[in-house]
Amino acid sequence: MQNEERFAVLIGHAALAVWGDMTRDTQEALFETAMKHHDDADREAFARLLHARHPRTLHPPKPVA
Repeated sequence: MQNEERFAVLIGHAALAVWGDMTRDTQEALFETAMKHHDDADREAFARLLHARHPRTLHPPKPVA
């Protein structure tokens, strides 16, 4: 399990580094997976961190189908 935790941290750092290059769908999938068991305060803090690091992630709203 120690290796799993170490690699989880590494992949997390990698995801943060390329976040702005990911598609919106990929960003949303990763964000929702990461925040699955967290409260609204954590979700807000994480979203703020991502937007501060990658202003390009401020996407317009998705079109209504």
